[in-house]
Amino acid sequence: MNQNYEKLEEQLKRAQALQAASTIFSWDNETLAPEGAVEKTSVYMGQLSMEYMKVMTSPEIKEAAKALEGGEGLTEVQQAIAEKVRKDIHDMDVIPPEEYQAYSELTAKAGTVWAKAKKQNDYSLFAPVLKDLISYQRKFAGYRAKDGQRLYDVLLEDYEEGFTMKELDRFFDRMRKEIVPLLKEVRKKLDMIDSSAVFQEYDIEKQKEFSRFLAEYLGFDFTKGVLGESEHPFTDSLHNEDVRITNHYYPDNLESAIFSVIHETGHALYEGGNSDEVTMTPVQGGASCGMHESQSRMFENVIGRSRAFWEPIYGKLQETFPEQLENLPLEDFIRIINRVHPDLIRTEADELTYCLHIMVRYEMEKKMIEECSVEDLPEMWNSLYEEYLGIRPETDTEGILQDVHWSFGGFGYFPSYALGNAFASQIYAQMEKDLEVEQLLKEGNLKPIREYLKEHIHQYGASRKTRRLLKDLTGEEFNPDYYVDYLKNKYTALYELN
Repeated sequence: MNQNYEKLEEQLKRAQALQAASTIFSWDNETLAPEGAVEKTSVYMGQLSMEYMKVMTSPEIKEAAKALEGGEGLTEVQQAIAEKVRKDIHDMDVIPPEEYQAYSELTAKAGTVWAKAKKQNDYSLFAPVLKDLISYQRKFAGYRAKDGQRLYDVLLEDYEEGFTMKELDRFFDRMRKEIVPLLKEVRKKLDMIDSSAVFQEYDIEKQKEFSRFLAEYLGFDFTKGVLGESEHPFTDSLHNEDVRITNHYYPDNLESAIFSVIHETGHALYEGGNSDEVTMTPVQGGASCGMHESQSRMFENVIGRSRAFWEPIYGKLQETFPEQLENLPLEDFIRIINRVHPDLIRTEADELTYCLHIMVRYEMEKKMIEECSVEDLPEMWNSLYEEYLGIRPETDTEGILQDVHWSFGGFGYFPSYALGNAFASQIYAQMEKDLEVEQLLKEGNLKPIREYLKEHIHQYGASRKTRRLLKDLTGEEFNPDYYVDYLKNKYTALYELN
């Protein structure tokens, strides 16, 4: 093995261990830790982040990474690791250590402050923290920006490398022009689907039982993973043999639990499908947030809302909730779970309106980074919802406080959700050419689908970029036509528009 790479690898073992410890603290904070522990625990987390920064900016790791710039004698994955380390070193090197530690402590406690503010429907509790988070994001983006690079483009680069505001503006303009007219036609027929069956009382313990069944059915390995509970469902992993997902349960909304667990299992299959070569390295995980979302959204929507998927297991759902679903035919259930229902909550949005929720957040984030006052944000949020979806939030909880992302500093993340939907449609279209997907789903045989996705996407982690994965698999560059066609075909048929 290359001597410089051996030196780099030795330092990275320390760095990855520190990150794993931070992940465990973060998981604990969101699932099991007592509310009163957060203030002091955040000090530990800040210290871990500081130690991680010290390792990643040490002379030893800098010298080793620089010596590997040519890539001679390295495997493809090793080259990707060295490249990622050089980028991370640059991004951290330009940030003063004391500011990095202060920011880490801020994000460690911000999630709990956000959760409390959301629960109490009081934006004023979170506003001061959000103001500090935005201030740090602007400052750090300024440190990292290349000549002439816009600050929000710096943040986008963290989540969707290679995509800029210019391209995203075109993408969202396209979606707006295609979706809004279709939505107007669908709105005229919203009453044709009665969804009351999924909004009865559903025992939470039975919801948990069925959520576990669904995760396992999709391929989640409970010997290498766990399903917990949190305010906002999420996925974390230490490596490909320790993948953790959460769900949230409402007594009067079965649909939420079902599709949240399918969504998170999609993320988990990506993390668990990483090869041993990429796991426990800086290139574990996914090619980008959008590619990661493509897997969760594909399982949640394209697969998870299809008739073929439910044919083998709908009987199990009816057995779990006989009182509510025994007399509901599968055909009616499928229509219910695919209905359009303009909603205030992004995570409960239907496929057709989902992109509009992301556009609200995209517009908000661009303004935040351009020095918008935090006091103006709730009204801005509410006005955009009224403009894009025709509905206006009446509370902070269902408005600006509904998402966790800004509390962990995830500015620039939201566009990846929309891109993920588009990537998913393009990937699924290719998978249908290569596999008998519908027949496999009807047989309850998801293994070939998992293996296909692992072969073409999951195994590579972040060692291959999103654009390359799409081109290698589909033979095309990113093409949003697949997403537009998928939505048009699905909802034209469902609502009998022709």
